[in-house]
Amino acid sequence: MRFRLLKRNLLALLGVSFVVVTLLFSTRVLIVSDNDASKPNNAVQEGLQSGDMLKFNFGSVPELTKSVYSANYKQFILNADKFPGEPLLVLVVQVHNRPEYLRLLIKSLENAAEVHSFLLIFSHDYFSEEINAIVQGITFCKVLQIYFPFSTQLYPREFPGQDPRDCPRDISKAEALKTGCVNAEHPDSYGHYREASITQTKHHWWWKIHFVWERVQVMQGYSGFVIFLEEDNYILPDFYHLYKSMIEFRKSNCMDCDMLALGNHNGLTDFTKLSNKVLTTGWMSTKHNIGMAVSREVYYKLMGCSHDYCTYDDYNWDWTLQRLSGTCISKPIKVLVAQGSRVLHTGDCGLHQKENCRPEWASQKVEDSLKLAKEGLFPPSLVLTGAESVEHKAHMKNGGWGDVRDHILCKNYSKRL
Repeated sequence: MRFRLLKRNLLALLGVSFVVVTLLFSTRVLIVSDNDASKPNNAVQEGLQSGDMLKFNFGSVPELTKSVYSANYKQFILNADKFPGEPLLVLVVQVHNRPEYLRLLIKSLENAAEVHSFLLIFSHDYFSEEINAIVQGITFCKVLQIYFPFSTQLYPREFPGQDPRDCPRDISKAEALKTGCVNAEHPDSYGHYREASITQTKHHWWWKIHFVWERVQVMQGYSGFVIFLEEDNYILPDFYHLYKSMIEFRKSNCMDCDMLALGNHNGLTDFTKLSNKVLTTGWMSTKHNIGMAVSREVYYKLMGCSHDYCTYDDYNWDWTLQRLSGTCISKPIKVLVAQGSRVLHTGDCGLHQKENCRPEWASQKVEDSLKLAKEGLFPPSLVLTGAESVEHKAHMKNGGWGDVRDHILCKNYSKRL
């Protein structure tokens, strides 16, 4: 009964404050399960590692919701017996619903050197048998799947999904107030009302980074960086080699570098010439949001800015981080950047591009590029080619994040309950 979807009419009766109640209830479900509450922690952990893989039920929204909460609590580690010991690197992949691109990413991971020492965490906001099967087919390293519990898929006709009583995107505030739609008082900076499909990615990103660092059991003793990827990324074979080289380079040449960026958006142009080159600069969303490596220390800095992240009127998580760098975080974020990208962006479809998606073209393009880049892989050492100024770079906010319900839900992800 505790997993049953809460009735939509309660939201109308209790208003925005009900969002907080929903969140408090749902987050508790992530931590406590009736079936496992009586077990000691070590017994639970043994079950996670060696028990039967969690069976997902896709039959209905309530059943799917129950499966999501159960999986987030039990945290079954696929291939744990095959690859014992602590992971040397943790990669977190944000996954929506592009299975062909996900297959490309997994293929690249399988071909990466020393991948057996990785822990791959796939964070899902769309739940399907096809995507589950793709991830559960991985045999080359440890894998954990986590599930965004406030996905629009689980709330098809209520917040945080699109409530039929929500204001239409382009209605004026005066007209909205006249019609009495639910969020009439809260358009964004440009006078537009929320679209659930647009707000979900920023919600998912913030929930994911908190859940990984605070709730994932296997991460509790991990002291390295976490590298964030997306389902339409593709990593090069020497990805881990470069990561280790950048860690060593940082120790002696850039102790004040907050993040690493193992990728950029330049593709493999001049890769052989650039493969051993790095530079330092201030973090920028348009340049350093691919293959981004975050330490626990930086995570804590970000969580200290939860209010600012969750109320800033921009639906993009990366533009919001750029806003935090140098404002809420007083010292702008400094990043050590690989000039020869080890992470490629393969996706020709995304939030705003829905048609003419051709993942087979992306696959062929990557294969052709890798043939040309092969000689530049596994450089023996790194060379610093530039140290750019580190300063706050202001930008025009994009809107799409004006609804107070989004602010409340977002801020509660980082609260310890």
